[in-house]
Amino acid sequence: MQTLASKDYIVFFLYFVIIVGYGFWIYNKKKKEQTSSKDYFLAEGSLTWWAIGASLIASNISAEQFIGMSGSGFKMGLAIATYEWIGAATLVIVAIFFMPVYLKNKIFTMPQYLNERYNSNVAMIMAVFWLLLYVLVNLTSILYLGALAISSISGLNLTFCMVFLAFFAVMITLGGMKVIGYTDVIQVFFLILGGLITTYLALNLVSEEFGTTGVINGFNLMTTHANDHFHMIFNKSNPNYMDLPGLSVLIGGMIIINLNYWGCNQYITQRALGADLKTARGGILFAAFLKLLMPIIVVLPGIAAYVLYQNGHFHTEMLQDGSVNPDRAYPILLNLLPVGLKGLSFAALTAAIVASLAGKANSIATIFTLDVYKTKLNVAADEKKLVTIGKLTIVVAMLIAVVVAPLLGIDKKGGFQYIQEYTGFVSPGVFAMFLLGFFWKKTTSNAALFATIGGFLFSIIFKFMPAFVDLSFLNPMGFAVQNANGVFEIPFIDRMGFVFLICIIGMYILSMFETSNGVQTNGLEIDKTMFKMTPSFTVGMLVILSVIAALYTIFW
Repeated sequence: MQTLASKDYIVFFLYFVIIVGYGFWIYNKKKKEQTSSKDYFLAEGSLTWWAIGASLIASNISAEQFIGMSGSGFKMGLAIATYEWIGAATLVIVAIFFMPVYLKNKIFTMPQYLNERYNSNVAMIMAVFWLLLYVLVNLTSILYLGALAISSISGLNLTFCMVFLAFFAVMITLGGMKVIGYTDVIQVFFLILGGLITTYLALNLVSEEFGTTGVINGFNLMTTHANDHFHMIFNKSNPNYMDLPGLSVLIGGMIIINLNYWGCNQYITQRALGADLKTARGGILFAAFLKLLMPIIVVLPGIAAYVLYQNGHFHTEMLQDGSVNPDRAYPILLNLLPVGLKGLSFAALTAAIVASLAGKANSIATIFTLDVYKTKLNVAADEKKLVTIGKLTIVVAMLIAVVVAPLLGIDKKGGFQYIQEYTGFVSPGVFAMFLLGFFWKKTTSNAALFATIGGFLFSIIFKFMPAFVDLSFLNPMGFAVQNANGVFEIPFIDRMGFVFLICIIGMYILSMFETSNGVQTNGLEIDKTMFKMTPSFTVGMLVILSVIAALYTIFW
C-alpha cells in the first residue's frame, strides 16, 4: 500500500489552508454585495474574464480526466486528446453564437431558457432530468473516482476520502459562485503546476530508460517507440476505432458531444451567465487556450507509462483481476514522485476533484432552487429563503452522492466511459432542441419534446439494434465495426450523430406541420449585431483554431 510522507501531508495541508482561507476571505469581502439569489448562484457581474476561464477549466477537469484520460493515453494514445482539442474549438463557437443569445435574453438557467422558448412542461421535464443526471451520474462519478484515486495514492480509507472530498467541496460551495469562481483560480494553478510536474517526471523516466536525459528527448523517444500512439485519426483496422471512429471525431458526433457539454450545460455555462458579453467571451477564450494544454497534463503521462510498461516496468502494478488496467497508469506515476512534489501533485488532483464537485453542486442547487422550488413549490419565496434552500440542496445532494456512489459500479465501467455512456443517450436530442430553439423561430414545443424523448428512445434503439439487425452494410463507410463475437456495432460517437440528424429532421417536419396549422411559437430576441466580435477576440480565436489545425496536421 502506498502512503504519503510527512512532508507530502504538510504540502497538502498548506494547499487546503490556502483554498479555504482565500474562500473565506472572498466570502466576507463579497458578502455585503450579495443582494439576491441570482448573485449567490451566478456571481452576477463579479467574476473577471480570467476567473471565468479558470473556473470553466477547474469545473471541467477532474478525476475522470487525470485518471481516465491518462488511462486512455496508455491504451490508445494521443487520439483521446480530441476531447480536449475539439473542446477548445467548440468553446470558440459557444462564445460567438451561444453566449450572446443567453445574455441578450437574460437567461440564467437552462430550464429557464426552455420555459421562455418553449413552455413550462418542457422546462420542468428537463429540470428534473438534469437534477437526476447531475446527482446520480456526474456528482457520484466525480466523487467516487476522485476518492478511489486519492485512496490509491495516499493509502487512506476509500470512504474517508469520499467524505473528506464531499466536506471540502461543500465548504467552498456554500459561499456561492463568487467563492467558487475565485478559489477556482488557485485550484487551476495547483492543477496545472502539479500536472506539469507529473508529466515532467514521466518524460524524464522515459529518457532515462533509454540512456539519455531531458523531457524533449523523452518525448522524441515516445514518438519513436510508441509511434502508433501518436495518431489522431484512426482507421477501421485500429482496435480503438469503436471509441474514436475516424473522421467522426472532427466532423461528426464529437462536435455534438462538445457543443452540448459546453453550450447547453448549466454546470458549464453558469460561470459566464452572470457577466457581460465581452467578459464572458474573454473568459471562454481563456478556457479554450487552457484546453489546448490539457493533453500535456492528462494524456502524455499515460503514453509515457505505456512506453515504460512495454520495456518491462509496472507489470505488477498495472494488473487488476489478471488483466492490464490502464486507469492505474496515473496513480503509479504519482507514487514515483519525490517527497514533497508528491504532495503537490496530490494537491493538484484534489484541486481538480473538489473544483468539479463544487461546480456541479452549485449547478444542482441553482436548478432546484430557481426552476423547481421557486417555480412550483414556493412561488412567494423571498431572496433570503432561496439562498437558504440553495445551501440546503448542496448538502443534501452531496450526502446522496456519498451514499449512492459505491453502489453504482462506476469503477467497473471506467469513469470517463461511465459519464459518456449515460449522458450520450440524451445529448443529441437536447442539443437539437437547443440549436433549433436558438436559431429557428418556427420550432414548436412538441418538436422539442420529440427531440428530448424521441432522441433518448432512438439512442436506445441504435444501442441494441446490432443484436437484431445485420449492420454489415455500414462497414464500408466506417459506421459499423465487427466486434469479437462477429457482430457489427455502431461506434458510440456515430450513434450520437445519427440520432442528432433524426431529431433535427423530425423537429423540422413536426414544426412545419404545426405552424402551418396555426400553432404559435416563442422566438428569442436575436439580431445579427449580437454576434459581432471585437478585434482582440478575433485574433485569439484565429490563434486557437490555427494551433488546433497544426496539431491535427502534425499528428494526423
